[in-house]
Amino acid sequence: MSRIQHPSSALISVFIKRLERRYGRPEWQQRLSPLEELVFTILSQNTTDANAARSLAALKQKYPEWRQVAGGPPGSIAAAIRSGGLSRAKARYIKGALQGIIKDKGDLSFDFLKKMSNQEAIAYLTSFTGVGVKTASCVLLFALGRPVMPVDTHVFRVSKKLGLLGAKASRESAHRTLGAVVPSADVYSFHVNLVRHGREVCKARRPLCCVCAVEPLCPSSACGMRILAFGMKNTKPV
Repeated sequence: MSRIQHPSSALISVFIKRLERRYGRPEWQQRLSPLEELVFTILSQNTTDANAARSLAALKQKYPEWRQVAGGPPGSIAAAIRSGGLSRAKARYIKGALQGIIKDKGDLSFDFLKKMSNQEAIAYLTSFTGVGVKTASCVLLFALGRPVMPVDTHVFRVSKKLGLLGAKASRESAHRTLGAVVPSADVYSFHVNLVRHGREVCKARRPLCCVCAVEPLCPSSACGMRILAFGMKNTKPV
């Protein structure tokens, strides 16, 4: 059976309800300032959040002020964040973004983002090398509480497996597809719970299908294929 190319709002609603039934409905809370969120998300590229957090802490210890990072030698910045991997590239990305923002805005307060629409903010942040749509979306969702869906590794992989994205979907198209069908009020819950589901249950290797909260709707399972074949009208939201 071919995977769903454009998931319906009814199907998304069922997934959201099932995930919340399993993991609860997370309430938004700011985890970092917008500037720190930008740096943290760059540091998290191709590594774990734990490694990124250690790198961020080491960077802040070495450079107490962010302007010091903007003016610091790339090699010194890279040395501070080495534990997260790809330190030379990430050092260039971080330094370049901070310098660019200072040049454009005069400081690093990030208050300017609050005056921008989501599209404007994403366009601005992604103008810096090393800052993609996922990174910009994390800044908007986690630091500003904007209903913008970041498509990270877990969201991308699990969404494909669940049939919410086409098999040939790209990261860029995934942001557009999921952003268009997930209700604004549910973006934070859906993202957080899908990431948790990907880490704890729908793992890349040896997924725990026997305890999966959305297994009946998964195209990879026999039960899910039958339900999708008959249509969502036969599926009861839970």
